[in-house]
Amino acid sequence: MRNKDMLLIPGPTPVIDSIYDAMAQETRSHTDGRFTKVYKKAIEMTREMFQTDGEVFVVSGSGTLAMEMALVNTVAAGEKLLVISQGYFGDRFIKLGEAFGIDVEVLQSEWGKQVTPAEVEAKLATDTFKAVTITHADTSTGVVADLEALVPIIKKHGALIILDGVVATAAIEEDMSKTYGHPDYKIDVILTGSQKAIGVPPGLAIVAFNKTALAAREQIERVPAYYADIYNWIPIMHDPSKYFATPPVNLIYAYHEGMRLVLDEGMEKRYKRHTAYGKAVRAGLAAYGMQALAEESVAASTLSCILYPDGVDDVNFRATMAEKGVILAGALAHLGGKAFRIGHMGNTTAEMLEKAVDLIGETLNEMGHQVDRANARAQFRAQLEIKV
Repeated sequence: MRNKDMLLIPGPTPVIDSIYDAMAQETRSHTDGRFTKVYKKAIEMTREMFQTDGEVFVVSGSGTLAMEMALVNTVAAGEKLLVISQGYFGDRFIKLGEAFGIDVEVLQSEWGKQVTPAEVEAKLATDTFKAVTITHADTSTGVVADLEALVPIIKKHGALIILDGVVATAAIEEDMSKTYGHPDYKIDVILTGSQKAIGVPPGLAIVAFNKTALAAREQIERVPAYYADIYNWIPIMHDPSKYFATPPVNLIYAYHEGMRLVLDEGMEKRYKRHTAYGKAVRAGLAAYGMQALAEESVAASTLSCILYPDGVDDVNFRATMAEKGVILAGALAHLGGKAFRIGHMGNTTAEMLEKAVDLIGETLNEMGHQVDRANARAQFRAQLEIKV
């Protein structure tokens, strides 16, 4: 990679040379047949990744726009939305829903833990909810949602499932054709961004709807949006030569290459690789006495929130790591200064992550916390040797 730094934050993630090269192609008209052919193929690959029987949308915008598109096209003002929140980004759905006049109720877990299936069952039994949002992996805590347990409960109660896949898509299974104990128990909407496990620079909002979710849009006479109204985008997704809003031409080139790499590797292989990377990073850091906020049974394979041992100064630690070429993220909200977040997804490699673990040990030693770097490297490698 031509990157000078190892960008090991929960996104953006490292961009490899072939994606940079694709993005550096000549900028063409958004109606040029050479571009629209690429855009159309990128949309087709997105559909293949999600395995949806409905529509996919790849548009200019951030993951927050994708959240908005998912919500306003399925839940109308006055209807009830249940937010399952396992961290900061689950909470974001609360403000989004309130902004559009949606009646929002919340189930919040302690940071580092999951909302339990029993809590969801009890809540859904109290009222009728149009939809339930689930953050597949929360960027603030590194906690992954248990879809195997949650999907059947939610669908049994007749609610749509809106899955925030921003830090999970292309790394943790998100198959919209998959059934969870009943032919009709499926994920209805998945939203994500380009800059996480897909490994492309930021700037694309990506959303997939199944037929059930599209039927929900038909029931809404008028959505409180223009750019985010999927009805304005469906004609473009079917024929990118048509015009609604100017697409980010060069970013679409990059996304096309990123999706090619994702599908060429294969989804099952990607899931296994990310699982191994997550376990390896956490095992290596645990050898330094650095524990993950999330227990291993609920830990995401794409990022980890790592608690500092006593006496480690967050600002000094991350600044020193940055000087060594490893960029880590601070923790959010009440964990600020008490933990850091490390991404291990997308185009990251085992070699990069092992080097990062070693440099973290070097930095701890320099700060007066004596740790065994050789043992940490051994623990890291041992996890990669386990077949997952």
